[in-house]
Amino acid sequence: MRLLALSGSLRARSSNGAVLRSALGFWDGPVTTADIGALPHFNPDLDGEDATPPAPVAALRGAVAAADALLLVSPEYAHGVPGVLKNALDWLVSSGECVDKPVAVLTASPFPTGGDHANAQLRETLRMMTGEVVSAACREIPAIGPKIDAVTERVADEPTLADLATAMDHLAAAVTAPSSPDPA
Repeated sequence: MRLLALSGSLRARSSNGAVLRSALGFWDGPVTTADIGALPHFNPDLDGEDATPPAPVAALRGAVAAADALLLVSPEYAHGVPGVLKNALDWLVSSGECVDKPVAVLTASPFPTGGDHANAQLRETLRMMTGEVVSAACREIPAIGPKIDAVTERVADEPTLADLATAMDHLAAAVTAPSSPDPA
């Protein structure tokens, strides 16, 4: 089972990067992390019928097509999705690689809301793209700061790790199970 991870944070020592690395430790199979920071700003003129997409866009689309599941891990900025992640999704909207692909969304925040606005927005965008959002694999992680070990740059909080393991198990199960509509 091949997993493609997309991070909504480009910061080298991001708490969401720590969540991503921790979650990937629970995946049993090959993992690739997309470099969405290299994508140009979405421009429909570069993506028309006769257009050849820019190389970073073609690479992202190829990676999504090759994956069996997607994992999006993101902070929340100004009650929304960070621009870099929204830009990546914009490049995938019309190309079809996300159709029926199992997807999990993890958001983490220093606030008690756990990035709930960004989580809801990402899930809605992915549903519109006809990705199979696996609600049981989606998480909003509140008060993330003290849950990260600064040395290992991984989640150290045992309940959060257990929750991440459960989320990744649900995503893996969605890859192997027949596709069915997600009620949430």
